[in-house]
Amino acid sequence: MTDLSPAWQDALEAYERHLRAERGLSEHTVRAYTGDLAQLAAHAEALAIRDPAGLHLRALRSFLASQQVRGRSRSTLSRRAAAVRRFTAWMARTGRCDDDAGALLVNPRRHRELPAVLRQDEVRALLDAAAARAGDDAVGARDVAVLELLYATGIRVGELCGLDIDDVDQSRRVVRVIGKGDKERSVPFGVPAGRALDRWLAVRGTLAVDGSGPALFLGRRGARVDPRTVRRMVHTRLEDVEGAPDLGPHGLRHTAATHLLEGGADLRSVQELLGHASLATTQLYTHVSSERLRQAYTQAHPRA
Repeated sequence: MTDLSPAWQDALEAYERHLRAERGLSEHTVRAYTGDLAQLAAHAEALAIRDPAGLHLRALRSFLASQQVRGRSRSTLSRRAAAVRRFTAWMARTGRCDDDAGALLVNPRRHRELPAVLRQDEVRALLDAAAARAGDDAVGARDVAVLELLYATGIRVGELCGLDIDDVDQSRRVVRVIGKGDKERSVPFGVPAGRALDRWLAVRGTLAVDGSGPALFLGRRGARVDPRTVRRMVHTRLEDVEGAPDLGPHGLRHTAATHLLEGGADLRSVQELLGHASLATTQLYTHVSSERLRQAYTQAHPRA
């Protein structure tokens, strides 16, 4: 943002503080929003709009059109339109401009692709292979517990990495999760995940160091495990499952949600378990289940 005018720099820095302090958004979301708005600012300055107070609807539409020409996906365009609208609404609300230029900005229709998920037999193969590889290794025991908990709960990788030991209630088999916007929820897990956690906690001390603190999952050097390590581990372990799609931790979240719905869980319960703010987000998984049903029907019914 150093090449932007002082007016743009001031507005974007103030908005970033607002996202962190007042809205409590995750670091990843803040980076995404500020990155989108930095591109808007560069486009606006190319149109000789050196102050965000001078934004108008034509400039915003021009920005989105330029993104489309560059081949940005519809989901990216949708996110950037949302970021722009929130920014201009904040500008108007805080008195930085007279009118909300983005109030009439239409959100590009987002094409939502069905997420890839594992079949139930593939999940069993993944967990069995991870357990076989673990042996007596502490990191192996950790990896099994991570995989079991991700699939059992459907929590996000950032939520998992932020867990402390006291967040796990083994007697009730629930885990306390701090989700987006610092919202807390309790998510149940099953007996296999509970056993994997017990095995990990029994050897956690071999990795712990003075600075480990209360973190539930530790890296090789004793610090709290980071999301990149977990993502890399999930991709690696899935290589042991022949024919399985190459998924990361979020793929296990999709898988957990899909299997819950296939097993008869109601949509509202799944929404609460996953920590979705909107039921529309959870409804995507009903499409996954319906698509599987359609494929089975097409393959099996003589008059399909």
